[in-house]
This record gives sequence, structure tokens and C-alpha cells, in this order.
Amino acid sequence: MPFKKIDHTDLSYFQSVVGDKYVLTGAEHLDRCASDHTEDLHYLPEVVVQPTTVDEVSTIMKYCYTNNIAVTPRGAGTGLSGGALPVYGGVVLDMKRFNKILKVDKRNFQVTTEPGVITQELQEHLKAEGLFYPPDPASKGSCFIGGNVSENSGGPRAVKYGVVKDYVLNIEMVLPDGNVIWTGANVLKNATGYNLTQLVVGSEGTLGVITKIVLRLIPAVKHDLTLLVPFRSAVEACSAVNAIFLAGYTPSALEFMERDALEWSMKFTQTTGVDLPDDIVAHLLIEVDGNNMDELYLDAEAISGIVQQFNIGEVLFADSHEQKNMLWTLRRKVGEAVKSNSIYKEEDTVVPRAELPELLQIIKRLGKEYGFQSVCYGHAGDGNLHVNIVKGTMSDEDWNGKLTLGIRELFKEVIRMGGTISGEHGIGLVQKQYMDIAFNDVQTSLMKQIKQVFDPKGILNPGKLFVGA
Repeated sequence: MPFKKIDHTDLSYFQSVVGDKYVLTGAEHLDRCASDHTEDLHYLPEVVVQPTTVDEVSTIMKYCYTNNIAVTPRGAGTGLSGGALPVYGGVVLDMKRFNKILKVDKRNFQVTTEPGVITQELQEHLKAEGLFYPPDPASKGSCFIGGNVSENSGGPRAVKYGVVKDYVLNIEMVLPDGNVIWTGANVLKNATGYNLTQLVVGSEGTLGVITKIVLRLIPAVKHDLTLLVPFRSAVEACSAVNAIFLAGYTPSALEFMERDALEWSMKFTQTTGVDLPDDIVAHLLIEVDGNNMDELYLDAEAISGIVQQFNIGEVLFADSHEQKNMLWTLRRKVGEAVKSNSIYKEEDTVVPRAELPELLQIIKRLGKEYGFQSVCYGHAGDGNLHVNIVKGTMSDEDWNGKLTLGIRELFKEVIRMGGTISGEHGIGLVQKQYMDIAFNDVQTSLMKQIKQVFDPKGILNPGKLFVGA
């Protein structure tokens, strides 16, 4: 793409908009914005610009649009699909200074926030007000709410409460040409025209730059119980997931971890609080929540009874706040633990929940066929399985060639089962080569036309979602 290279005139203009201090060209700043949590990818921007008002974003976008300069919006950089990588250089629009919670409306159960607020800090602020924003990705302690909206993030509690799209009411955004719009209204029901809000959620920063978000909230939940169930068969662990729902129970979280996932996470976090007998190959981490402890104990006991029909070990009931935190820390650190062990690729498959046992069997069959080792974990309650493929002893030739064929076959099987190729990590840079499996030419053409309407010059987050973009 023939984007303009940034020169001193451009830098001077950006400095006039946001101030010298917030136009960064030093090697350490460029390097920080050259990567995210996706594998070991590295793409240097030409400059990092840190605006703090919608007017500044609008002015910068208008200038870049006029001068054909590539712009990559960036949040906390915790993405797993390369969505915030400046593959064409240009400007990284760093949104870290958009870090204010603007208004908590307790009467209407809403919050208006800027996109650079850390998700966990937003949740804790709301909890103090008796309010609850449920989506909680593994990186909630560092990721930004704006990035969560851009990726339509989920997390463990999506199984009961839904994902980000279920909580976004309205978005203020700057279009690539600098125009500022609101996408919807601050209401629970809206049948007025096309739903631009839901179009923007999950659009990965390719349609506009998010500057404000209005989220709906629910009352805070008072209590929760957590149990860890060890299985002697990983396929049985997947089968147990649907058995719990068929019995009429909806946990607030239901997570699957293969033995390697838990073992590596324990090593990574230097935790010894979970016993791992040699015959245990997988675990389910199950949480129930509500406002009546007596009912929660009955639910937990019933779920424990349901899983007894499978070949399990001793169920661990977390009987203290510290033990709950330990178990959840182990689950949330699995991704980092796998990354610390080996070069890896993470595939974010999702299928209808009842198809999980078949999906796991297919993954292991393909591993044998294509010579890769996989470590699987994820949000089993909603059919979302993260497949971490570790390089291990694979040759570079097989890793860069043969493995791609195996991943394509995996995704074809996922689509056959009624699933899709990403549940919450997005497409970004690394998954776009597989979009032809999920969508035919007509569907892809429609999406490309939508991109063209919003961004005729293709300057915003170029190189993402579509091959040839």
C-alpha cells in the first residue's frame, strides 16, 4: 500500500495538536508499540502519538486521511491476533491517556468510560457502587476496555453473563476522515436503523477510533463458590460440561484445562496448591454465583454429583478467598505459562458446547498427523477452546509450512461442527489467511464493502482481517 512516510512536517503538526511530550519517536517507545502478546511478531511504527481528547483524535485522523498516512489504534497491547500491530509503519495512536471513568449512572445501571481504562479497575470501581460489569478476559488486570470492545472479548463468565457485545449500548468514535459520531443511544432497546454499535463491537479498530463507551450494568452479585474437578479422561471432562447444563444448571464459569496447562501454570506462578496425581489428565474449574449462599451450596453439591458419573478424582472445594484466588490465578496465567515454555501459536476455536468432546479428539488426531503438540484450555461452558500449539521439536520447515495445513484442516472441522475460527481473540493479522474457511466470496465482499464505506482510503489499521488488506 502506498502510504506516505512520516517526515518532520508531519511530526511538527502532531506536536502542535497534542504537544511535544506526546509525540514519541524514541526507540524504546517505538519498540513498545511494535508488538503485542501475539507470538513473537514485531512491526515498528514511525511515530507514537498519545492524544487525550476526542478533538485531538479527530484532528489527527483528518490530517492522516488527507495525507494518506497509516494509523493503527492501540490499547494496552494484550491482543493475541496481532490486531494492534503497525504492519505498515505510520502512526500508532496510543489511547493510554483516555483513562477516565466519566460517569456512573446508578439509576439507569450504566457507565460512560473512556477506552483506556483498565478492565479490572473499571470492574472494581463499579463493584464499590454495587454494580457489576461481567466480561473478564484473562488479561483483565492490564487490558483496556476499549480493546475489549474492539475484540468483543469474553472471558470465563461469558457462559452465564455473555460477552462484551451484550453490554455495549453506545459508542463515540472518530471516523478515518476525522468526523465524530455516536453509534446508537443509551437505551436497552433500539430498533432505529442499522445497528452501528454492534457493527463497531468486534471490528478490531478497522472502522473508527473509539473515544467513549456507554456500558449497561447489572446489580453486583454477593457470593460465589468454586470447585476444581480432576478427570482421568480429557474427553470425559468435555462431555461433563454439557451434562451439567442438561441437568439444568448454569455455572457462572466453567473452564477446561488439560494437565499440561495446569502443570505449566503452577510452575510459572510457583504455586503448589493443587495436587496432580499421575492419572489425572484434565480439570474443570467450576464457579457458581448468586445472592443466597444456601442455594449456592445446593447447586455446588448437585454439580459435584453430576460429575461423579465420570471417571474423576477427588473434587476440590475452594473453602477460602485465598484458595479461590489461587485457582483463578492458575487459570488466568495459563497463556503466559505456555508462552514461557516454547514458541507457540494459539488458535481460538469455538463450537456448539455439545461438540467439545469431538473437537478435542480432532485436535489430538491432527497433532499426531501433522506432528505438533497441543495444550488445550478455555471456556468450555460456551464451547470456546484455546488450542496452544507448541513448537517443541518441530523443524522450522514443518512449523512454517506443514503446520498451516494442519490448522486449516482444524478450522474446516470447526466450521463443519457449526463453529467458527475465533471466539474472542479476533482475526487481526495472523488469522486472516483462514477467513476463506469461515466466509464465502459473497460474505467477504460485503465485509470489504463495509470497510470501504467507513474508510475509503484504507488508512485505519491496515493489513488486518482480510488477505490483501
